[in-house]
Amino acid sequence: MAKQVSPGVLALRKVVDDVYADAREAKKQGKLVGWSSSKFPCELAEAFDLNVMYPENQAAGIAAQRDGEIMCQAAEDLGFDNDICGYARISLAYAAGKRASRKFDPETLEFIIDPNSGKPLKDENGKVVIDPETGKPKKDPKTQQPYTVLDDIHEIEALPETTEKEIAYKNFRREAIKPYKQMRIPQPDFVLCCNNICNCMTKWYENIARMCNIPLIMVDIPYNNTVEVSDSAVKYVRAQFDNAIHQLEELTGKKFDEAKFEAACKHANRTAQNWLKVCDFLQYKPAPMSGFDLFNHMADVVTARGKEAAADAFELLAQDLEQNIKEGTSTLPFPEQYRVMFEGIPCWPKLPNLFKPLKENGVNVTAVVYAPAFGFVYNNMDEMARAYYKAPNSVCIEQGVAWREGICRDNKVDGVLVHYNRSCKPWSGYMAEMQRRFTADLGVPCAGFDGDQADPRNFNEAQYATRVQGLVEAMEANKKD
Repeated sequence: MAKQVSPGVLALRKVVDDVYADAREAKKQGKLVGWSSSKFPCELAEAFDLNVMYPENQAAGIAAQRDGEIMCQAAEDLGFDNDICGYARISLAYAAGKRASRKFDPETLEFIIDPNSGKPLKDENGKVVIDPETGKPKKDPKTQQPYTVLDDIHEIEALPETTEKEIAYKNFRREAIKPYKQMRIPQPDFVLCCNNICNCMTKWYENIARMCNIPLIMVDIPYNNTVEVSDSAVKYVRAQFDNAIHQLEELTGKKFDEAKFEAACKHANRTAQNWLKVCDFLQYKPAPMSGFDLFNHMADVVTARGKEAAADAFELLAQDLEQNIKEGTSTLPFPEQYRVMFEGIPCWPKLPNLFKPLKENGVNVTAVVYAPAFGFVYNNMDEMARAYYKAPNSVCIEQGVAWREGICRDNKVDGVLVHYNRSCKPWSGYMAEMQRRFTADLGVPCAGFDGDQADPRNFNEAQYATRVQGLVEAMEANKKD
């Protein structure tokens, strides 16, 4: 029986699909389409009715679709080091015109199917069909896909169109680009960057602007080495907001619309409040969902934070979870035996591999830092500046530890699983010290594993499974004590 999808999840999917569709339509109509870092103040762009795409979300989606490696390699072939962020590499390759595409025969214009792709073929009784010649499961032809190859939109557009054959080939090559939405976002006319996430963001967006010869609008939010955000820091960021508004006025030829800005702030606050409410449902024991659900909804809160539809959809999702609590049900597909905090950004290319050993051991992710970090709540411009100042990579270690330990206590975790993310060195750099503090302060075991948010070459499934097993044994021993 097909898995039932809740009304809130369906609403959120539509919100994101609409944002992508609106951007593609705007580009067709000759309107401006921008790319923005995930924690640039979206309220400013909303005040100008701008269509904005988010490369971090796009890169996560491309990685989850298993095309992260080919795009990362494409960036490396362009000269970018493989030691930089995987999101940045995917985005820079995409900005340069590189695309993951489906291999086809140029004469027949038919896709060339990868025989190793697809799901196992099952008979009418649901049993896997074995090939008598190889002794291996047969593949279901309906699920098989063409080989993946790299293409370049600039090369495609430069192709001649003088004969019917040339036109047919050019059109088919355009359509051969992978059809999912993250591989079909429009090229940018401007970029919006806020470096409250990390300083890699600054150079990443500078390179996109230079590569595409487009304006870069920058909001600089320095690292905060104290727990509180000082008044002078707020004044500095407020000036950055004012400068960004002036640049957006020059870009669009419009005056800043105060009413639209206030409406966007209202929607963004409602979205954040409902998002944080959804995150807090993980405090219930057992939880009415999996922490992996929050990872899946990251695209929603980033892509449409300033839109009323997003606020409505998250409110609907909260209602779904309240219903789960009343009925004693959960989206988690196994009984919850252990509860852990997952520290860091997930390995998007390897989500099934991350989930499998957790499922086998009854481990539910009931605390994450990455998700609630997008819950910006404020009442005025000064509070807005303070809210955008607080991101996981822009706060001092004392603030970072306090956040995490508070979530661990509230969400009643038995242990902590730490992702040492090759792509996100500012985040991973102080995790060893944080792990030490978690164990000392909370009395819970921690286990770390090596991985990458976008590049599958940096993830070792065997190491991860072993670390999860060790964590489970330590949590079990803790329970006995």
